[in-house]
Amino acid sequence: MRRAQIAKIKVAQKELGMDEASYRALLQRVTGKQSSTQMSPSERDAVLAELTRLGWKAKPGKPHPDRPKNTDQVPMLRKVEALLASAKRPWNYAHAMSVRMFQVDRLEFLKHDQLHSLIAALQIDCNRREG
Repeated sequence: MRRAQIAKIKVAQKELGMDEASYRALLQRVTGKQSSTQMSPSERDAVLAELTRLGWKAKPGKPHPDRPKNTDQVPMLRKVEALLASAKRPWNYAHAMSVRMFQVDRLEFLKHDQLHSLIAALQIDCNRREG
């Protein structure tokens, strides 16, 4: 949480076009401290609130950053997604399996029969985790 808050503060500083002096003045005015690394979580929240008041808008993060882009086009990739969700595994797990099984970097590049084999392996993993 600490790193994320400090990163947001730095992004806001850059997007608002604040120079170092005005940034330090803002920190001093809001919290009485010169550095975001010396602040408590509530003080960093106060700085973020002030930056928001000044016009900065936080951009939402991606919900599934490693999800293949063509998931909605290929029903088999939706099956992979369902198996990963039921086993509580991230997309990186399936990508790593495709590398280990077929020496292919991403799921999008698997052929139909390779994808079918990957689904079978994920199903076995899912069954193993359930019981």
